[in-house]
Amino acid sequence: MPTNQPVLTTSRLQLLPAAGGWARAVLAYQQRNRAHFAPWEPTPGGMFYTELFWVMRLRQRELDWQENSGAMFLLVQEQAPQQVIGTVTLSGITRGVFQACYLGYSLDQAYEGQGLMREALEAVIAFAFGSLKLHRLQANYQPENARSAGLLKRLGFQIEGQARDYLFLNGAWRDHVLTSLIHADYDAAPLLA
Repeated sequence: MPTNQPVLTTSRLQLLPAAGGWARAVLAYQQRNRAHFAPWEPTPGGMFYTELFWVMRLRQRELDWQENSGAMFLLVQEQAPQQVIGTVTLSGITRGVFQACYLGYSLDQAYEGQGLMREALEAVIAFAFGSLKLHRLQANYQPENARSAGLLKRLGFQIEGQARDYLFLNGAWRDHVLTSLIHADYDAAPLLA
């Protein structure tokens, strides 16, 4: 992995590395979208909607990068550079014969339908397959989440199956559709060395 997690730039977004200094902005993002995110996330604990929680969570994401196990990006726009409008996370990076990770993302409800998440994910996918040299990205979604289903399909993710009672979210076990995107031109030569 590169030494420092880079800033990724698209035509309308900056994708900034997660850092503890963004805790207040991420907290405001979570508070604005509390009801919007509820169906897709775990039931928040008592500390979730506190700045301290987000300082600790974002510092953990920084540590994930340093340990080569993940990367989290915060989405901001030039006209409001202090307001987080989304996140993209690469987690569980596994090397060796797997060379893969999980892709997660969320977007402020007020910014849906503008193509911003697709723009952000295209940048992160290019980064994952380029700089991080990953072979496979996995992204899973609940069957009811038509927005995620359509977005992943447009990005080229292929459905690989369905997992029953996959994650405990919003107070119950939820089924998930399992998808992946493979880096077709992956150079496996270093794995053979």
